Amino acid sequence: MTQYKTIAESNNFIVLNEYTRYSKVNEAPFVYQTECDLEQEFIQDLIDQGYEYLSNLTTGAAMLANARIQLQALNNMVFTDNEWARYVEEYLDKPSDSLVEKTRKIQDNHIYDFVFDDGHIQNIYLVDKNNITRNKLQVISQFEQKGTHTNRYDVSILVNGLPLVQIELKKRGVAIREAFNQVHRYTKESFNTDNSLFKYLQIFVISNGTDSRYFANTVQRNKNSFDFTMNWARADNTLIKDLKDFTTTFFQKNTLLHVLLTYSVFDTSNTLLIMRPYQIAATERILWKIRSSYELKQWSDTESGGYIWHTTGSGKTLTSFKAARLATKLDFIDKVFFVVDRKDLDFQTMKEYQRFSPDSVNGSESTVGLKRNIEKEDNKIIVTTIQKLNNLMKSENDLPIYQKQVVFIFNEAHRSQFGEAQKNLKKKFKKFYQFGFTGTPIFPENALGAETTGSVFGRQLHSYVITDAIRDEKVLKFKVDYNDVRPQFKGIESEQDLKKLSAAENKTALLHPARIKEVSQYILQNFRIKTHRSQGSNQGFNAMFAVSSVDAAKCYYEELNRLQKGNEKPLKIATIFSFAPNEEQNAKGEIPDETFEPSAMDSSAKEFLTKAIHDYNAMFGTSYGVDSKEFQNYYRDLAKRVKSREVDLLIVVGMFLTGFDAPTLNTLFVDKNLRYHGLLQAFSRTNRIYDATKTFGNIVTFRDLE
Repeated sequence: MTQYKTIAESNNFIVLNEYTRYSKVNEAPFVYQTECDLEQEFIQDLIDQGYEYLSNLTTGAAMLANARIQLQALNNMVFTDNEWARYVEEYLDKPSDSLVEKTRKIQDNHIYDFVFDDGHIQNIYLVDKNNITRNKLQVISQFEQKGTHTNRYDVSILVNGLPLVQIELKKRGVAIREAFNQVHRYTKESFNTDNSLFKYLQIFVISNGTDSRYFANTVQRNKNSFDFTMNWARADNTLIKDLKDFTTTFFQKNTLLHVLLTYSVFDTSNTLLIMRPYQIAATERILWKIRSSYELKQWSDTESGGYIWHTTGSGKTLTSFKAARLATKLDFIDKVFFVVDRKDLDFQTMKEYQRFSPDSVNGSESTVGLKRNIEKEDNKIIVTTIQKLNNLMKSENDLPIYQKQVVFIFNEAHRSQFGEAQKNLKKKFKKFYQFGFTGTPIFPENALGAETTGSVFGRQLHSYVITDAIRDEKVLKFKVDYNDVRPQFKGIESEQDLKKLSAAENKTALLHPARIKEVSQYILQNFRIKTHRSQGSNQGFNAMFAVSSVDAAKCYYEELNRLQKGNEKPLKIATIFSFAPNEEQNAKGEIPDETFEPSAMDSSAKEFLTKAIHDYNAMFGTSYGVDSKEFQNYYRDLAKRVKSREVDLLIVVGMFLTGFDAPTLNTLFVDKNLRYHGLLQAFSRTNRIYDATKTFGNIVTFRDLE
């Protein structure tokens, strides 16, 4: 395995590599503390960390007066009484402001151009995001506020006089969910009352002494669930739960301010997302690697990059987005490329980025468009595919961007990035730093060729694997059913040495008509049970069926439709696959880049896809085709109909599986043949993870236990 030497070491991370937990938390008198004693000790710990305690600040008027003092100090100016009243009315506590507007003022619009009485204009900052240490942290307790009911809040953290963090405590032994329920009740009863600066709250912290969690003050009430609470953790994902330890780490002033002002995202759905510790750790380490490599002038090789191993469904898009955005703020970086390896994901990824920030994405439909976007100076982030980037590098020998400081972030670091495009990238770009995000890294033991994720991208910078996600209860439980439908195929299917399986043997056994028929019958007979659809009802979920090749997709598509011909309510079945084989490698272990041009299909595949799209058009009254543009529209329409449950069963081929991540899916049928190609590593949807790396049945079913 490739060995790496350390380029630079840094302990300036807010997610700590090492932390020695407080040793006395499980001893008396801690175990028998009252809630009041717990609160007083917590406040004292904050004071010891440099927070200013305002013991007498308990009213709205007092909070507003303190905010005036803090904002004047931050902005190095003084309001007259008239100017302050006008500033409050116009901006700080504008009567029409809701929680949404208040959150946006902290996350996006924290600077206000205020016109003073003498006519001069000055930028008034609510917070300083460039120099975090200039922000003043204060703590108050037992603040009382009346809405539909009068509530008294345990502990509040003020940043420049504004309450941005609220802590609710319960004594040890009381269920932490009680503190969560109390926060939820306060949100409805008093936090968001008129003329309340508590509309500025960004983060809630709940603790019963032995378990401490944080979560965003999101405006999406369906997101306001206990399942979205998070423990703080070390870089190795060890949880930090006890309040004493949580206070020392999470409430360290620099850490809290970074979580609030750097590692939060207010998306276009008006949902505030506070990043989880592993997401922050990964982002920090990418930024550290870029800076240290730049300072050492050590770029354009594996020493200057690395990869992030975060399990499928853990929020890699948000992590990569924040890493890309923060990388653009490094003054020596000229462009950040976010690269996907399939055109199907280009559309999906564009939408994900635009959901977080519409202005952060400048996509391109062609190589010409990509070149034009690179030349623009108004946007430092480029979203593109590995194919378009490779075509650009092959057709353009001398672009200015080749000499500039460039960051490449690869979403899903698959084998298709190990080939020609990777060689061209290293040949053309002179000062680049590249990072790969993957839920399924390639190691020497599972590599089909010479290259591994580490040999292409560099060292592993951070990991958050399936066992971490299960421990943190961030994924739902799932059940795996193994089904040996035809015993005579068992010998060849249990053979794990690929060299012993010729293409003819695979086709004879795994695509045998008898096997295809029995697998298809199993799916049709068990579909309603596996997708939680009651008798005579379509309420429930839909499903995917993952197969290894276009030939397999064709066989199953035709057999499934043949078996249900004449049914009163047949399943609506559709299929999708890319035009170039994902799994085939050349002698050097490389995979050719996928293409979406019809010329890449053989006549048999094109004929099958034409028929499948014709069936789809008849089913839904559409008019799509196999030409490149029409196929893209077909894909997008299909993705939409899968999400809305208009399609019951979607047959996907190999790696194309990850192009669909719809929350209506709860069942995945997997053809045993797929295991041999090493393509199906994981399948996910929102908060669900399915691992198919150890498949031993002819047909495997993954389904939720809901």
